[in-house]
Formats: sequence, structure tokens, C-alpha cells
Amino acid sequence: MAIFNKTAGDRPATRLDSGSAESSMSVIGSGMRVVGDIESSGVIKVEGVVEGSVRGARQLLLGKGGTIHGDIHAMDAILGGTVVGNVVASERVEVQGTSSVEGDILTKSMVVYEGGTINGNVRMGDPAAIARHTPAAGQPAMGLVAEG
Repeated sequence: MAIFNKTAGDRPATRLDSGSAESSMSVIGSGMRVVGDIESSGVIKVEGVVEGSVRGARQLLLGKGGTIHGDIHAMDAILGGTVVGNVVASERVEVQGTSSVEGDILTKSMVVYEGGTINGNVRMGDPAAIARHTPAAGQPAMGLVAEG
């Protein structure tokens, strides 16, 4: 078969197209630990541990075994695991029955399933108001200051 006999010089260059940011998904698998902030314009799925903020995601999917120790800034956040930090979602937050949020939530629309817990303030409003309340990097969300 000729396909196996071709040399690299005989083949046309192959361009790998991962698609647009709209279709890309970044996965932090179970057993994986990321220390530092994550920025993405696509979908982020967390099944492991993130010790840092997650910013800019079109959608954040936090699995029931996942943990985020930091603030979340996304368009949509579907939470099934543990969040220790504030959540700012310009469109929607879903707190599933297996989820625990230790921090404030600021969003346009929200669903909380039975069993899901929130220990913090919840503020809901239009996206423009949410954008005005979104802190700059390094600033606490909604005027909160960590003590310690």
C-alpha cells in the first residue's frame, strides 16, 4: 500500500484545526490538580481540583467530584461539586444537589436543586448590572474582603 511507503516530504502539510473557542472544551480530570488561574473562552469541565480562579468561560461544568478554591467568572456555571469562592455568571448558575458553594453568587438566572447548599449571598439582576459588579483581577467580588 502506497500510504505506508510515503515519506514526510511526499505528504501535504496537515493542519490541525481544533475548532473555534466556541466548540473547544478544556478538561481537568479526576485525580488532576491545577494550581493557578484558568482562562478560556470555551467550555471548562472540572472533575479534579483547581486552586485558583476560573475566568472567561462560556460554560463551566463542575462535576460532583470536582473542587474549585477560587472565584468563578463565566457565562454559565453548572455546579455539581464544591466551590470555595464567589461565582459571577452573566447568564445562569445551576447548583445541583451534590454541590456546595461557600461564597457569594451574582447572576441573571439561577436554579438550585434539593440538596445543593449555598453559604453566602445571592444577587440576581440584568447582565449589565452584573458586568459593573465584576471585579478586576485581584479584587474581591461584590466588595467582600477576605480576613486573615
